[in-house]
Amino acid sequence: MGIKALPEALNIARSMELDLVEVAPDASPPVCRIMNFTKFKYEEQQRAKESRKKATNIVVKEMKYRPKIGGGDFDTKTRKVAQFLGEGHKVKVTIMFRGREMQHPELGRRILDRVADEVITVGKVEAMPKQDGRNMTMVLGPDKLAQEKARKEAAATAPIIEDVSSEELAVVVSPEPVAEPDPAPTPEPDAEPDPAPEQDPAAEADSAPEQDPAPDPELATDTT
Repeated sequence: MGIKALPEALNIARSMELDLVEVAPDASPPVCRIMNFTKFKYEEQQRAKESRKKATNIVVKEMKYRPKIGGGDFDTKTRKVAQFLGEGHKVKVTIMFRGREMQHPELGRRILDRVADEVITVGKVEAMPKQDGRNMTMVLGPDKLAQEKARKEAAATAPIIEDVSSEELAVVVSPEPVAEPDPAPTPEPDAEPDPAPEQDPAAEADSAPEQDPAPDPELATDTT
């Protein structure tokens, strides 16, 4: 729009219902822009918010070992270190010495070397092992190149599954004849009982027990 006087520039901005914003005050003459200042501040806040989301927050984790650590504990702690490195964090590995263990720092250095070798596919040594009082420390950092290489190797060695159409997978199965169950046996009618044999009336009379005859009242004597 060229060089304008301040009152004229303000009138132009007001006629457009916008704001007159000074963007280069040190220039000669100063540079202004006609814009919606509220919308500009909102878009600036949104861009700052998106940039904070994309920024990676690197946290330093710590994992502690003992010079005489067992095999199972060593594997568990080392897997956790690899997980931290895979998530993009740095890991501080600490060897804690007690008592006479201070006389054998090579034990701690040996453990630190083992940890570095175990996680070589996801991390790298950023700070070499050093003695710090009763502790020996080493700092590991994520290695993006090593992680990408490990992913490519895993993808190359993964089994390839070919797409098979449903027609190739279809299998015709002939139905097997179903064996019919045997019919239940029909129960036979019960045999009629044999009729009881008839008995002879004379035989019944003979078999009946004999009873004593009743005393004759005329023959009874008066005992009074």
